[in-house]
Amino acid sequence: MKEMLLGSEAIAMGVKLARPKVIPAYPITPQTHIIEVLSEMIDSGELDATFIRVESELSAAAAALGASSAGVRTFTATSSHGLALMHEILHWIVGARLPIVLVNANRAIGSPWNIWTDQSDSMAQRDLGWFQVYCETSQEALDTILQAFLVAEASLLPFMVMIDGFILSHTLEELDIPSQEDADKFLPEYKPQYFLDVKNPMSFGNPARGDIFYLLRKDIQETFEKSRALIEHTHKRFKEIFGRSYGFTEGYRLDDAQVVFAVSGALTGTVRVAVDRLRKEGIRAGLLKIRYFRPFPDWEIKQKLSGVEKVVALSRSVSYGSAGHIAQELKAAFYNEKERPRIYDYIISLGGKEVFVDDIISIAKRTNELPEDKIIWREE
Repeated sequence: MKEMLLGSEAIAMGVKLARPKVIPAYPITPQTHIIEVLSEMIDSGELDATFIRVESELSAAAAALGASSAGVRTFTATSSHGLALMHEILHWIVGARLPIVLVNANRAIGSPWNIWTDQSDSMAQRDLGWFQVYCETSQEALDTILQAFLVAEASLLPFMVMIDGFILSHTLEELDIPSQEDADKFLPEYKPQYFLDVKNPMSFGNPARGDIFYLLRKDIQETFEKSRALIEHTHKRFKEIFGRSYGFTEGYRLDDAQVVFAVSGALTGTVRVAVDRLRKEGIRAGLLKIRYFRPFPDWEIKQKLSGVEKVVALSRSVSYGSAGHIAQELKAAFYNEKERPRIYDYIISLGGKEVFVDDIISIAKRTNELPEDKIIWREE
C-alpha cells in the first residue's frame, strides 16, 4: 500500500506493524509526533499496547527497562537532551540484555539553544552497547524498525534507530507500507526465555564480582562480533518478504572512484546528487553510505574502498579534542592495512548548518589542498 506520511508517522507505522505491548515515552522536539501518533493508535484500538505517560525521559527509559524485564516487546523514542537524560538507564538496559528498540530523532545538544539536526546526541551514546543504524529516508526508517526488533530479540541487546530531526521527521515521503500479514511473517511474536514472573521467581540485577562482571561485558562484545551473520540473515529475509534490500553499508558509483564521500543519515541524498554532477564534470567521485555504526562494519568498508585514493569523511558530530566520529572509525579500520586511502576529516554540519550540493562539489575539487592530519571545518 502506498501512502504519503511524515517521517515521524512512518516510524509510528513501523512500530505499529511490530506490535509492541508497552510504549513509555516523553515528548521532545522533533520526536514528539512519533509518540503522539502511537498514543492515538492505542487510544483508538488500532494498536493493542499500553502507553505509559511519564514525567521525563529518564522515567521513560526506566519504564522501558521494567516492561522489557517483564518479557514484553517494548519501544520508546526521544531526541537530544532527552537521550542524554536517559544515559544512565541506557547502560543498565545493555547490562540486563534487554531487546528494547529506541528511535532517536537526531538534534543538537545545547548550549547554546538549538533544535536543529546534527548527530552529536547519538554519537555520545555510541559506546554503550546498543546497535546503531542511521537512516537516509523515511522508508528506510520504517523498514528498520521491523529489522531492529528482530535483531535485538535474537541477540538480547537493545537497538537504537536514528532519523535526522526535521529533515526526515517533518518531511512528507511516499512510502510503501507493508501489510500486517507480511510484518507478522517477518517478525514473529516475542517469546522471552527469562523474565520477571511471580509464578516462576528468578533473581535479576544481582551484584557481580569483578571476574563475573568482566565476563558479562566480554559476552556483550562477543555478541556484537557474532551479530554480522544475524544481521545479514535479517537483511536477506527482509528482501525475500518485502522486496527491498538493505546492508551494513551502501556504495554508489564506487567501481572506479578516486574520491569517495563517507556519510551517514539524510545527508546521503545530497551527496548522491553531488556525485552525479561531479561525474558529469569528469571527476570520478563516489559515495559510501554507512548505515550501521554499531557494530561498525569495517570488513565491508575496507572491501568497498579497496583501491580508492581519497576518502572524505563527512561528519555531523565531533569528538572534541580528537576528530569527527566517522573519520575516527575509518582511520581505525584502515590502521593495519598496507594499502589505505588518504582520509580527510571534514565536519560538514553542526546544529542544522545547511549543506548544499555545491558545498560537496567544492570539497571534492579541493581535496588536494586539504590537510589529511587535522579536522577540517568549512570556514577554513
